[in-house]
Amino acid sequence: MEAAMDEFIARGFAATRLDDVAKRAGVAKGTLYLYFKDKESMFEELIRTALVPLIGRLTTLPTITGPVRDAVEGFAETFMREVVATRRGDIIRLIVSEGPRFPAIADFYFREVVSKGLAGMKALVQLAITRGEIKHRELGDFPQLVVAPAIVAVIWQSLFARHAPLDGLAMFKVHLDLIFGERSKT
Repeated sequence: MEAAMDEFIARGFAATRLDDVAKRAGVAKGTLYLYFKDKESMFEELIRTALVPLIGRLTTLPTITGPVRDAVEGFAETFMREVVATRRGDIIRLIVSEGPRFPAIADFYFREVVSKGLAGMKALVQLAITRGEIKHRELGDFPQLVVAPAIVAVIWQSLFARHAPLDGLAMFKVHLDLIFGERSKT
């Protein structure tokens, strides 16, 4: 999987060849076919191993007794640390850039990662609305708005960080001020 990640990140989905993955892994190409039927199934397994467990952790929250904002900030901190600052972010960038040409991998990613993340965030937003922590009830229909800074941070990191570093977590907290209201400075 490490060799597959290296190749997919370096070459993109379209240009990655199983021969190159095998060579990087130091195995015969035939060995890969013992585990994967094709490049697409290899990429799906990469998503399953690199991102699905993280999404599971992010969306399986304990009972929230404090402010919902704290839970959303916890999501942001984990996402910035474990996605934006790692090669997992490169996988997301790859989905964004090549998903339109390869809808099957985009569909798989949506099913395994995005839909679960959105469901978890929607539940948090609904809880915050119910508790009166979020005033705009319509936000319950658009959990994408809450996580938008996380996606911006991934894209920014891969394209523009060398020109203008971005503190993704600080940006996310400003975004949460817009949604929840500013935290008191005491």
